[in-house]
Amino acid sequence: MIRRFVFHTAVDWAGKPPWRDIPKPKLAFPLSSPIRSWREKSLERLSSHSPPGSRSPGEDFFVCTNMRDNSGVALGLGDGVGGWTEQGIDSSMFSQALMYYAHRHFENGWAGEPEIDPIAESNGTPEGITMTPSMALRLAHRDVLADSSVEAGSSTACFLTLNAASGALRTANLGDSGFCIVRSSSIFYNSVPQTHFFNCPRQLAKFQSAKDKKNSIDDHPSAAEEYSTRLIDGDLIIAYTDGLSDNVFPAEVLQICSLVMNGPESEAAKVQKLAQTLVFYSRRCMSSDQVSPFEREAKKHRQLYGGKLWQGGKVDDVTVVVALVQETP
Repeated sequence: MIRRFVFHTAVDWAGKPPWRDIPKPKLAFPLSSPIRSWREKSLERLSSHSPPGSRSPGEDFFVCTNMRDNSGVALGLGDGVGGWTEQGIDSSMFSQALMYYAHRHFENGWAGEPEIDPIAESNGTPEGITMTPSMALRLAHRDVLADSSVEAGSSTACFLTLNAASGALRTANLGDSGFCIVRSSSIFYNSVPQTHFFNCPRQLAKFQSAKDKKNSIDDHPSAAEEYSTRLIDGDLIIAYTDGLSDNVFPAEVLQICSLVMNGPESEAAKVQKLAQTLVFYSRRCMSSDQVSPFEREAKKHRQLYGGKLWQGGKVDDVTVVVALVQETP
């Protein structure tokens, strides 16, 4: 397989401070759980880069993996939706499980059509199938529903695949997590948040009983917005949870990209620095009184807050996954 594109990837995250007025949820996955093992390995590779005291991604989680036969890479993240803690449910378990099962499907799937060697003596059907983001979303959700270790919960989801042969990008986004493509120092594309109403994202869910489900939000994977395009050399793909988009304006993202990517480091080092800088700046904006994207949106919907005006940033978990596209000769 001819691979014309190389993707340099990086991840960084930071969990929000614990809420003192909300009871602690149930314990997370036991040590014997494959989800727990995968989670620990995923965090281990970058834990030394995370800000002190925030080594947990909170209710966020992510996936960043090579696809079958290195046909491309798959990126994704999910933001466990709040509101379950009062029931003793840890919503982070839902987002972790969703990313775990998506990871398994992406690893065994192709980023494009499976290829057959034309000069081989026997051209049998290649193993594996093309794993699109929307297919991974549907299959991972099915797996979470069937996993008895996840009692209940809900999460947004944003999945992307990058094809190493063609440079094709495919995405599926459900909720208010999202992604943008930075090309030539400008925003080439920015996904639009999916919400039922202000501050209530579309979400995949699992309930303990049919009664709980009756009056709750439960979106189907088919509600995800799909997008595809061709990537070119130098493109930056930035996927993020709303901990970034609620606190950092697109113009600020561009400024950070320009500052970091024009540095003297290697491509891999710059991508890692970019992910870390975006997370660091998001956290700084959360504790600031300066106008935030969330404040601007809240002003349009202040009736939801009894007419009160929201000021400054919004404290939340934040996770960022970055990929830099490099086209080879």
